[in-house]
Amino acid sequence: MEDKYTNRLIHETSPYLLQHAHNPVDWFPWGKEALTRAKKEGRPILLSIGYSSCHWCHVMEKESFENEAIAKIMNERFVNIKVDREERPDLDELYMNAVQVMTGSGGWPMTVFLTPDLVPFHAGTYFPPEDRGGMPGFPKVLITVSDYYKTHQEEIKKMERQMKDTLRQIVEIVPSGETLNEKVLSKAFYVLESQFDPIYGGFGKAPKFPNSMALSLLLRHWKSGGSKKALEMVEKTLEKMADGGIYDQLGGGFHRYSVDERWLIPHFEKMLYDNALLSRTYFEAFQATKRERYRRVGEEILDYVLREMKSPGGGFYSTQDADSEGVEGKFYVWTRDEIKSA
Repeated sequence: MEDKYTNRLIHETSPYLLQHAHNPVDWFPWGKEALTRAKKEGRPILLSIGYSSCHWCHVMEKESFENEAIAKIMNERFVNIKVDREERPDLDELYMNAVQVMTGSGGWPMTVFLTPDLVPFHAGTYFPPEDRGGMPGFPKVLITVSDYYKTHQEEIKKMERQMKDTLRQIVEIVPSGETLNEKVLSKAFYVLESQFDPIYGGFGKAPKFPNSMALSLLLRHWKSGGSKKALEMVEKTLEKMADGGIYDQLGGGFHRYSVDERWLIPHFEKMLYDNALLSRTYFEAFQATKRERYRRVGEEILDYVLREMKSPGGGFYSTQDADSEGVEGKFYVWTRDEIKSA
């Protein structure tokens, strides 16, 4: 069946951009054509950033970007640019900083409204297609932002100046002038200790991410100074993670994060970088403790990566999608009856 719509993204190589090539939205990839048009027409830019295995990116595409009425508003009022964060991590980092400054949180899909000079003046993440759960519907957001841009140019210019200064401060690295010494490791330990969950392991509350770099740092702190507490924090976290639903108990490999503090219910996508780092952390814990379970989990992670993440061409895929047949986690979730019969 022939697609009703085809936009400029059909000529891209990014899997994420190609997923949006048949939206009724008049998408541009990031580049000279889109940026020139925004300046020439004096229109604000709607910048949408995501990646191919992102569940809520799929949801927003289905609800809004495939909706002809919503696409019509986008096309009439904005120059619409779609960016793959895995292809352009520089743009993703810059505009994620802006989203976090403006809203206090971040995530994907990232929705950022820019002036033709590429300075953000409004931002968010996922927007539903209609008012829902205290969130404004995407059409309402589009119209409100567009009208504000047209009628409040002085305020927009003031926001531009403020945002430029803020982002400059975020990306600017100012040398401390102090000599680097071992005290920085002790300080990091105390910060991690204050955030540690003594019941379920990990740091902070839900959602919980498998913070492999922090765990590796704690192992080094234990090794260099004999801090028993540091090793206890690592072991508690690795045990609880390996017991939980964040770990694929049958296929090996870790999902991206747990939506609860117990590591029980995962957000089901699997990331290559998470599993690469976690395999190393589990092997380091095995070296430190000689506990066979850590070696086994590390090996199961690598078995999973080689079995499912390796490309026939020799490289590795960066992510494995959370969705199966349009349902998040359907591939991984078992019913009670299925477990009994197996």
